[in-house]
Amino acid sequence: MTAVATAPAVRTETRSRAHEIWRIVRLHTVNPSIFFGVPWLILGAAWAVMMIIGLIITGAGGPRDEMNEGMRYSWAVLSPQWYLVVVGVQAIGLTFSFALGFGATRRDFWLGTSLMFGLVSLMNAVAIATLVQIEKATDGWGVGIAMFDSLWYGQEGWLVDFYTTLALQLLVLFIGASITTVYLRWRMRGTMSVLFGSIALILAFVAVATFTESWAAVIAWFGGIGLVGVFTVVLGLAAVCAVGGYLVIRRATPR
Repeated sequence: MTAVATAPAVRTETRSRAHEIWRIVRLHTVNPSIFFGVPWLILGAAWAVMMIIGLIITGAGGPRDEMNEGMRYSWAVLSPQWYLVVVGVQAIGLTFSFALGFGATRRDFWLGTSLMFGLVSLMNAVAIATLVQIEKATDGWGVGIAMFDSLWYGQEGWLVDFYTTLALQLLVLFIGASITTVYLRWRMRGTMSVLFGSIALILAFVAVATFTESWAAVIAWFGGIGLVGVFTVVLGLAAVCAVGGYLVIRRATPR
């Protein structure tokens, strides 16, 4: 009897770049609560607190207009943004090593993660801009609160609310992600260097503006470019973090 050794079948077809990038997106959705659950849980909890406060004040016959005006500066609508920095950190720190382990390249990993950030920011921007309009149409959910219709929201229409939310969410996500790439590349020493360097630049700007008495010009410039212009600057900072993170992660080593 002659034994015949059969070689295992090996897949030889090449998968497209789009397929590899989408595979990273699917990797990030394995635990959807990180991107979709916890941020909206935080926002929902903030909304519930605002509703309870509104019901108490209106039930006690308190000044509804004054309550509404005060709530416009509560920052409750931005409550998930601080957690999204953590989401950006987790998106890199918890999946980078695993993604490289199953054959993803660093470039595809960063592009897939960036696509995930874009999709999440897009959906959140649509939802929040729509909730602003619903809150305005229902007179503060029938209670007179200002949870979403606050700060700059609700002043220039749905499209501006959508754009500003999109820019802000992309910035905080890419800040978290880019910081994590610095840690993977240079560990704590590099992270601290970037942190203290950023603080030094901010303090230098504040010092120059103060000693040259340029604050009025700075404020006038931001006022001149308007709300959309300010958040275009925010979007530009997000792009800088995205490009910087990509350049760093190309030489980052998994933990």
